[in-house]
Amino acid sequence: MCVTQIFSSNNEEYKMGNSYAGQLKTTRFEEVLHNSIEASLRSNSLIPRPVFSQLYLEAEHQLISNFEVSNAACKKPSNEEEEEEEDDGSESSSPLVHYQMKAVPEGCCTTDGFCQAGKDLRLVSMSKEQMELPSGFLLVGAKSPNLPEHLLVCAVDKRFLPDDNGRNALLGFSGNCIGCGEKGFRYFTEFSNHINLKLITQPKKQKHLKCYLIKNAQGSLMKGPLICWKGTEGRMQQSGSSSTSSVPSQPPESPASSTTVSSAESISGSNQSTSTGFQQAGSPADPALARAGVSVTHNNRELSRHKNAMKVNDVATQNTSRPSVIGNLANSGPPKKRHRGWSPDSPSATETSSNQSNLPAQNSSSKTELAELTCGTQSSHLGSNPSPLTVSEDPVIVPDNLLKICGTRLVIFKGHGSFPYLCGNLSDVVVSPLLQNCYGNTQSLPRVYEQHCTSVTTVVSVEMQILLTVYYLVQLEPDQVPLIEDLEHILVRAWQESNLTETKHYQQAVSQSVPPCVSSQALAVTSKQLTWLAKLAASSCKNVVKIVDWTNSLAEGLTETFKLLSEGKLQGNNFVVIICTTKNQSTESCVVVTGKRQAGFLAGRMLGPKEHLKEINYELVTGKIGELGTFFSSLCPDGDLDTLLEKCSLIGNGHGAGFGVSLNKFDASAQRPTICSVSNKETCQIHPIQLAVARKLLSHVCAIADSSTQNLDLGSFENVDFLILVPPSEVAYQQTVLRVRQSGILVELGLEAESVASQSAEHYVMKLTAEDQSKFEAFQQRVLNSPYTLFILIHDHAHWDLTSGGAVPRSEPFLGVADRIINSNEMKEALNVLTLQVTSFPFAFQTQQTYISPYNEIHWPSSWNNGVDLYQEDNKYFGLSDLIDSTYSGHRLPLLRYDSSFEAMVTAVQERFPTVHSAVIWTYILIQHYSAAMMVTAGHSQMKNYSSVETLEIIQSLINSPRSCPGRHGYMVLLRIPSVSLAALAYERLCQVRCRLSLQCRFEIILGTPNAKITIDQHFVKQLKGWHRIEDPDWAPQTYLDLEDLPCILILSGTDHYGESFPRSAKYYDLRLINSTCLLRTALEQELGLAACYIVPDAFGQTGTMNDLPESDLDKPGSTNDDEESVANEAPTVGDSIKKNGIKRQRSYPNHSASSKSPKASSRKSMIGDNDPFSVSGAEDSAKNPLNVESVNVEDSTLVREMSKPRADNAGKMPIHETKHLEKHRISLDQINTNNKSARRTSKTISSDSSFTRTPIIGQMSSQCPKTKGASQPPTVFLPKLVHEIVTKVDSAGVAKLSSFLPHHSVQWVTSFHPSLAKMMTSTEQSLYYRQWTIAKQNHMDLNKTQTRTEVFHPRRLLLSGPPQVGKTGAYLQFLNILSRMLIRLMEVDVYDEAEINLKPKEHSASQQKESLLWPDLETFSKLAFDYTVHDPKYEDASPVYSRDLANNKGYLTNKKDDDVYLRRHTTRLRLSKYAAYNTYHHCEQCHEYMGFNPRCQPYDSTLHAFCFSCSMLGEEVQLHFIIPKSKEHNFMFSQPGGQLESMRLPLVTDKNSDCIKSPIFTPTTGRHEHGLFNLYHAMDGANHLHVLVIKEYEMSVYKKYWPNHIMLVLPSIFNNSGVGAAHFLIKELSYHNLELERNRQEELGTKPQDVWPFIIIADDSCVMWHSLNTEIPKNSSSVSAEPKVVERNVSLKHVLQHIEVTTQIPRYALCGFRKWSSKVSSPYLTEPFSRCHLHDFLMLNVDLTQNVQYNQNRFTCDDVDFNLRVHSAGLLICRFNRFSVMKKQIAIGGHRTFLIKSKIPDVPMSISPSQYICAPDSKHTFLAAPAQLLLERYLQQTSNNLFPLSMQNYSHPVLSIDCYLNLGHEITVCFVSSRPHSLNINCSGLAFSGLLLYLCDSFVTANILKKFNFLKGATLCVICQDRSSLRQTVVRLELEDEWQFRLRDEFQTANSQEDKPLFFLTGRHI
Repeated sequence: MCVTQIFSSNNEEYKMGNSYAGQLKTTRFEEVLHNSIEASLRSNSLIPRPVFSQLYLEAEHQLISNFEVSNAACKKPSNEEEEEEEDDGSESSSPLVHYQMKAVPEGCCTTDGFCQAGKDLRLVSMSKEQMELPSGFLLVGAKSPNLPEHLLVCAVDKRFLPDDNGRNALLGFSGNCIGCGEKGFRYFTEFSNHINLKLITQPKKQKHLKCYLIKNAQGSLMKGPLICWKGTEGRMQQSGSSSTSSVPSQPPESPASSTTVSSAESISGSNQSTSTGFQQAGSPADPALARAGVSVTHNNRELSRHKNAMKVNDVATQNTSRPSVIGNLANSGPPKKRHRGWSPDSPSATETSSNQSNLPAQNSSSKTELAELTCGTQSSHLGSNPSPLTVSEDPVIVPDNLLKICGTRLVIFKGHGSFPYLCGNLSDVVVSPLLQNCYGNTQSLPRVYEQHCTSVTTVVSVEMQILLTVYYLVQLEPDQVPLIEDLEHILVRAWQESNLTETKHYQQAVSQSVPPCVSSQALAVTSKQLTWLAKLAASSCKNVVKIVDWTNSLAEGLTETFKLLSEGKLQGNNFVVIICTTKNQSTESCVVVTGKRQAGFLAGRMLGPKEHLKEINYELVTGKIGELGTFFSSLCPDGDLDTLLEKCSLIGNGHGAGFGVSLNKFDASAQRPTICSVSNKETCQIHPIQLAVARKLLSHVCAIADSSTQNLDLGSFENVDFLILVPPSEVAYQQTVLRVRQSGILVELGLEAESVASQSAEHYVMKLTAEDQSKFEAFQQRVLNSPYTLFILIHDHAHWDLTSGGAVPRSEPFLGVADRIINSNEMKEALNVLTLQVTSFPFAFQTQQTYISPYNEIHWPSSWNNGVDLYQEDNKYFGLSDLIDSTYSGHRLPLLRYDSSFEAMVTAVQERFPTVHSAVIWTYILIQHYSAAMMVTAGHSQMKNYSSVETLEIIQSLINSPRSCPGRHGYMVLLRIPSVSLAALAYERLCQVRCRLSLQCRFEIILGTPNAKITIDQHFVKQLKGWHRIEDPDWAPQTYLDLEDLPCILILSGTDHYGESFPRSAKYYDLRLINSTCLLRTALEQELGLAACYIVPDAFGQTGTMNDLPESDLDKPGSTNDDEESVANEAPTVGDSIKKNGIKRQRSYPNHSASSKSPKASSRKSMIGDNDPFSVSGAEDSAKNPLNVESVNVEDSTLVREMSKPRADNAGKMPIHETKHLEKHRISLDQINTNNKSARRTSKTISSDSSFTRTPIIGQMSSQCPKTKGASQPPTVFLPKLVHEIVTKVDSAGVAKLSSFLPHHSVQWVTSFHPSLAKMMTSTEQSLYYRQWTIAKQNHMDLNKTQTRTEVFHPRRLLLSGPPQVGKTGAYLQFLNILSRMLIRLMEVDVYDEAEINLKPKEHSASQQKESLLWPDLETFSKLAFDYTVHDPKYEDASPVYSRDLANNKGYLTNKKDDDVYLRRHTTRLRLSKYAAYNTYHHCEQCHEYMGFNPRCQPYDSTLHAFCFSCSMLGEEVQLHFIIPKSKEHNFMFSQPGGQLESMRLPLVTDKNSDCIKSPIFTPTTGRHEHGLFNLYHAMDGANHLHVLVIKEYEMSVYKKYWPNHIMLVLPSIFNNSGVGAAHFLIKELSYHNLELERNRQEELGTKPQDVWPFIIIADDSCVMWHSLNTEIPKNSSSVSAEPKVVERNVSLKHVLQHIEVTTQIPRYALCGFRKWSSKVSSPYLTEPFSRCHLHDFLMLNVDLTQNVQYNQNRFTCDDVDFNLRVHSAGLLICRFNRFSVMKKQIAIGGHRTFLIKSKIPDVPMSISPSQYICAPDSKHTFLAAPAQLLLERYLQQTSNNLFPLSMQNYSHPVLSIDCYLNLGHEITVCFVSSRPHSLNINCSGLAFSGLLLYLCDSFVTANILKKFNFLKGATLCVICQDRSSLRQTVVRLELEDEWQFRLRDEFQTANSQEDKPLFFLTGRHI
């Protein structure tokens, strides 16, 4: 029979969705066909098995034939079985037959020890690697004949390996390659070829798989016990056949029947959202399950009930010689020899035959049970291996109708010992290994804590584990569900108390559920004491826990439990703990969960979110919910809700009065122009905290660039580009595009023109879908084409998709896109790409395999610190901690609540429909509540008993809110329905009810699905356009923010949230339908994060919780702000909300609805009545005390007044009528239903009239506009009760319960027994916690990192985390902005831009040079007069040097500025040229070797050399030290024997090398190791040069660290407190001494001494760029007389120096230099290309000519002016090249600023004035901690106007200064005169001086010289000497007393102590 004929012969209903999730059963068909063919090939019978009848023929018609055929097909001679046994099971009996290996594919690796993919498999190489095994696999060692000393690491399915007795190994093979990751090897032959065993005999697993591989205490993989291959697989099969021949077999009575579908033991699927431990424990490796799955599930039809009643009776009489199609052993496991199509991850043949052949559309529970094949739990990832079961143990029969008896499917937790076989009605039970895994994990505790050096002695005994489990179950409330996390913490605590002598800091206190009686002494419990203690504990829990003690076997105890359940004797028991204690065996146990809520929760938790949705979709597709819909349609007084709605529709359309008329009137009134009091319209702005976060991001980027790894070179980038990745949500996509437009970032970055920026914004935002892949390709192309652009790849809402690109199912192609983009080699290896992942839940990335360094995490800061607002924000962030805090608010109604009446109705309906998925029931009930509430609001008060107070409050606030606003602004209600199918169902039903009630113009209902746009009615579009003043006729809302103020119900669907923001008008967040069984921290916090918003703190109060009025009275406008419009803080953990108040807070308001006094009793009584769903008595009670009245029970007004006192201030701000309204209803919900009289009185306020003018109290609104309230009050959130309990619960240590759950479904714990989070953990500490205790799952994108085995952290990946809706988008957009500005700033520099001062007027300037000269002519230049005037603007506040020009121009008074101007030097920001000098922050590829960061160069590979020379000025020998890197040693000469430094090489004057600079460059520096411009590589254009940094001894280490490849000259320690004069002095002395040494050395080589290059360069450490000034005639100018144009170009320092060095007769010049740059180019620079004047900052010094002219080593300031005057007076030439200029960078730190004058008395703050710099000798003056010379110079500069009163602005009568220049302030002129013979001095004839300054005068100064000068009467004399003795000797030697008058009080000293050697000076007056 062909396949098409078979399909056509079947019933029509089996053609339709009879497969899982509506798919055809092709997979099932192929597998059964495969099994049948294989069985036929093994059988001697020629009759094939009727495969298709298993799938499609009805069970009752095919029962007999199936039995016969299957029996015939499975018969096999015993001798054949023995032959197979010997062939497969015995290694020794296998003959050595020649084996021909399959040819290795071309290009594959054939190296021994490596797989064909080239991956190393040797144990020695793999021992340290992290490997994650699939469920049910073990690591084993394989022996290769070519590598006898090595073991190869393999992953093998443990079902194909024997147990400790050498038995129970399935025939065949299943394995994976650990090296390359290839999976699915079904033949050992094929596997051995892949791992290159190169065998010459037939490969056999028994021969080559030698031992298990285990991990030692250090976590390294090592050889373990040998694999016991003694027993054979054939014997196992034979014994299995005999043992299961008595197992009862049942025919497939209905396609919904399933043998082991409901048993979690049969799980081996690949559920990606759950951990693998549960799968491992539930795999067919359990022999009990592999041999005993032979039962049939329950059917809800009467026929199936009748058949099921016959099952137990048929067990004893079943013919054991005829195994059934479902239950025979041939199909109970994988086939002996497998095709490639069979997967060990799929159910065994037994399960396959039973599960997939029984899937009709009419069964109501088959899909629910089938989904459990792929379920798992988060806590069971380390599942232990169950003990092998004895074959002779009898199975336990699950009785029929168990589901009907218990009202739920039982959950059985395997515990200790061997779990018995189960048969019978297995569809009514779920077997879970969770508890067994938990017990097994306790054995791993010693290994877990061993790394922390904890002494471990024992583990928790089996008896103690069972007893602690009983203790935990006993303390649970009757309606509380157990959590495996709680039990894990209890076991950890017990283990700690028994083994640890001291609790470590990382171990936190566990839940308060730990019994206080547990101690180390109590942990020793015997098996005899166990039962007694367990029963004693259970006796105190009101029969919640039942202890069943059995001494024979666990199977008998389980049978007894089923018997008690069938007899109804366990009513009220939630848990049954079965304990089996025998004499000769260990204690065994299991737990049976019988409580409806507990069992339903635990069964549902085994399924992931996707499996839940599949079950829901299946029930909707197959029509299983038809009966449920019929039931809810009858829930109304008339018995038919649709009929009642139809009547409402007719009334509304056919009559002119009533609700419809009021609606029309209201609609008409809305057309009038209205004005609202407050507008929430805000412009796009960046708030301070967002700017702070952006700067933190920038600082982390700079830290990456500054690190020594050189992974990011910010200096090489000129622009910034970006691409934002968002989840595949159309709303989230449009929202991000809108923010990009509003931010103007495209224009700021220069990416788009302003005119097209709005249209181009979409190109920079990409949805993570395959359709948008072109945007990434374009981005990738830009990355390749623009190496000088820094690209930022932003992954927003990054936690949404963590799926690895290689683990994506075909059904969900949008998953894994982020991994394929972010972790692509192109993005990871691109040096110009920086990845920023943005999330609200960073713990999804904080695993052991993360790519993100903990130093690259940026956490959102708290805006409050110790009650201080750090950022001065107008709005306050209201997040999860604030919601939780509202539950402890005392007299206020919490904002986080649950609806108890809704929960009670759910319980009642679930009892009536136990087989329907709970999510379907919850959704139907919520639809019913919303429908009834809309009807009540429309005037049909008879429906008020069919809704809850909360739902009535929501709907009435929604419909009536526009009445309080003239603009018809209203609230949004967000209804969260995760299932898209149920959301569509709710949308359709609510729209239908709204239309029937004629409410379609009052509020909108919007279905929000991820991939769809927002669709609303045109009526509401017009309203929105009017509110937002939008004139575009085609405009439509694209984001939820566009729905601001629109009254609407937004049904938000989808499993996860996609990062959409919601408007401030969102008032209610109805989360009652979120999946409470999926307990993950990310999932729960993400759902609660929907309600995060910003509020106005003044209106809301400092505590963050308001709402002291009942919600039925006061509207609770919610606000969910755009996350970039306002900013504030969110507490780091939800548990931190407890620490806001120091006292213990108790709840005075219940967090549930007040609609029912006894929710369970009343709801159960009304919902399951015999005749009517709601009984008459219940209706009467409700009529007396209606739902919507109970919550507003008004009490005595005196109490109201007392309660209103704390709110008097706020109430005073409201209108009088509003205040009275608020006070009227300020009551306590605890007082509800306590006074029947008041209840009857209040009920009169509710009118049953349908008129809109009379509204129930719940709907009464304040006159305040909802738009105004939305900005000041947070929303209200409704949760399921279980989630509410979890979220609000904290343990005794104050840690939130929520934080103990698994962080994300893509990660798992390293071990279940991990320490808890601490209460006060910061975000950084939480990150380190999760990085230590979580690992990535197989499907996590970060798992690829472990496969590469080379990466640690990605150097250019950042993680930005912050609470939901806090403003992260605005922060990272601002980060792009400031990053771009910083890159521009890095390419720019602030240089001094100041015109020269004291310039001569044009009429006095006469050019004596040709303008075209490039080099000076020595003869002509020597005739030029020296310009004494200092033109450098930095000396504008210094004393002018006297000259005739200065006197004639009266000191150039026109150039003088005010005093305050001197403190603010003018700068200009310029872009750096390619010839600039850089500081240490510059890193580029070209100068890496120059800087010493080349990998080939070892940093700090330098040597220290001493260099000594004698100095006559110092009177002693000077020893300097050179630090010379190895790469620079060629510039020095060393003695051959000892390597002693002899000299520094100098070139010859005649040398010509275009790629070399002759002059050594010396740069004195202090305090600028980071900011000094010492990188001259680019400035020199790559030319060879010698650069020496002159540093002080105490700064040697820090300069060496930052500049490892620079030569350094270290000054002696005696100069640590000296100024720049000392550095200049020693540089010059050293250079001259070196010149003499080089001349001697070169003379020996035949070179003339005068041919040695005599110049050095002394450069300032802030010289950044150099310019050249030229004149050019414009090319387009045709006129002959066209004026030349001045052109200034950037040139390299190489060009400038080489130009100067080739000057004719250059050795004749003493000093050469160039001018200071200024943007104001002056003509004299062109007319006079060279000048004889002062040189500063950068000069070329001829040390030969200036041998006798020294720098003053004592000077701190103006030493260059002093030296210039000395050089000129010696008759030497000073030449300035005016066509060249140097730019000086403004550096705010270091240099002369390092010298601070402070008191020598420590810790005494005092302000020191310049007058305190000196004091009288021997006086009790406060000494100062500063050099004496510095104090003297500062004193003379700032107080000389008192010292030289006649010299003030007296330019014709300067102060005479002999042999020195000192700065006496800008108002006093100094005339410099040298006392040296033959010196050139200014003509002083006829000049009378106003003062005389003698500074440390030497013997050249005599009395005769002084007598040549004339002084004004009263002129001041100042004599400065080293000590008092020298001072007196100088006075006597110079005969000063003849013309000068002295007084004793005129003697002073600098304010130094004697050990600091003060300077002394004497003043006098000219007689």
